[in-house]
Amino acid sequence: MVPVTDPSRDERVPDYRETQNSPEFRELRRRHRSFAFPLAVAFLVWYFAYVLLADYAHDFMSTPVIGNINLGVILGLGQFVTTFGITMWYVSYANRKLDPLATSIREELETRETVGSTEADR
Repeated sequence: MVPVTDPSRDERVPDYRETQNSPEFRELRRRHRSFAFPLAVAFLVWYFAYVLLADYAHDFMSTPVIGNINLGVILGLGQFVTTFGITMWYVSYANRKLDPLATSIREELETRETVGSTEADR
């Protein structure tokens, strides 16, 4: 077992705190939060509105739309559609805005680790 104070080991371990405080990481965190938090709040409002309508607005939710299908059924199915829509939107957003930046940060960390281990091996 290598002691924690071994200099060769310390040189190979990337400084994650430095990475966390880097402008690139802060930008990645800002992009993620600016997309995920508002969308999560909007979905929760929509979800709780549905639950409250189902509990307190029986006449409204039982309004017939087509045959035996009422407004409550349509809004309930809309919950599933909204969930899948949000998921697809997030995946698209992450592929365009988050993943390239995260890949760049990861590659930089891997490069530092490789350079550190090469220097430590000398």
